[in-house]
Parts: sequence; C-alpha cells; structure tokens
Amino acid sequence: MRVLLVEDDQTIRSFIANGLAEAGHLVEQASDGKQGLALANAEKFDVIILDRLLPGGVDGLHVLETLRKTGHITPILLLSALTDVEDKVAGLKAGADDYVTKPFSFVELQARLEALVRRNRNEAQPQTRLAVSDLEIDLLSRSVLRAGRKIDLQPREFRLLEFLMRHTGQVVTRAMLLEGVWDYHFDPQTNVIDVHISRLRQKIDKSFDRPLVHTVRNAGYILQE
Repeated sequence: MRVLLVEDDQTIRSFIANGLAEAGHLVEQASDGKQGLALANAEKFDVIILDRLLPGGVDGLHVLETLRKTGHITPILLLSALTDVEDKVAGLKAGADDYVTKPFSFVELQARLEALVRRNRNEAQPQTRLAVSDLEIDLLSRSVLRAGRKIDLQPREFRLLEFLMRHTGQVVTRAMLLEGVWDYHFDPQTNVIDVHISRLRQKIDKSFDRPLVHTVRNAGYILQE
C-alpha cells in the first residue's frame, strides 16, 4: 500500500510509519493539515491516515471535508483522541471511511487499513463474470455458457439466473425474487416465478449430469453444485 500519514505527534507518527514500513508498505508523512492536503493533491495514495486534531488552523476534519468536496475518493481512516460518539459521527459524516481512537493497537490499525484498501479496489473493479461449477455468465456481453456450450436466455431469465448466481449457496425466497428480478414489492399471487424457474431449468440443467437449481420446500430456491 501507498499510505499518506498525517499526524502531528512525532512519536505516534514514527510508531505508525515504522510499523507499516516493516510490513512492506510505502509511507509519506505530513505533520500538519496544510502539508497533508498538499501531498494528497500531489500524489496518489491507496489510503490516508488522518489525525483529527492538527495544529496550524487546518484540523483533520477540515482536511477531510476539503478532500471530499474536491472529489477525492481515497479511503480515509480518521485517527483521534476524541472518543465521544458525537465526534465519531461528525468524522464519519464528513467523509471518513473508518475511525480509530487513541490509544490503539497497531495490529488492528493495519488490519483496518488493509480492509479499506481491499474494499476500495473491489469497488473500483466491478465484477463482470459470475461462475458456479461449469456455468458461467458474462454480465457485459449478456452471454451464458455451461460446460462451454452457449445457452440462450430471454432477458428476464438472464436476470433471474444472475440473481441466483449472486446468491450462490443461499436460499432465495419468492419475496427476494419478486423484488430483485421483477421489481415487485408485493406478491401478485401469480405463478410467474415458477414458470421462469421451470424454463431456466430446462435450459441450464436438463441436458447436463448435475442440476444446479434446486427447490427448497416451503422456502424458495437455491443455486449450488
């Protein structure tokens, strides 16, 4: 990770910087809000550690709000000696992705930073393919393959299969399907789900050895190997 550490306390700053460096991360340091803003705008970082209380008239909350208002989406962990719930809420509302109070465990701090970076990378790279066993769907081309064989689905059948695959291994209820696939927020008391599940099974299961779509009695459906 490339980390920007904005902290005025030299002891704490050195403690964090040394620990992250030993873990193989690159750390740029700033001791006040102005320097922190300048570095954040000049370079690209994977995550920012920002002290809540900074000297020089530019505190951490101001840095945070300024970065968010100017379009910065870098994950920011707010580090603070302020422990009141109101202070935490203010920091999170200003745009912080996480909030750690002093004193803190370095192991926990590092784990939180890595989680923020991992989550941000996952969000930046949206999933375009889903796969279960030998069944694959491409969300961009809207194509479906099972064991390398192309399967033609109608638009609603594709949405139904995508929903089931996004919930692989979970029991999906009628209510979930009506809301997630048909955009109904009530049950119209029709057999539309049963009809589409039957059609889907005909296309993706009938000609193959192992069925993937299963009925869970009195509960719903589940897609699994």
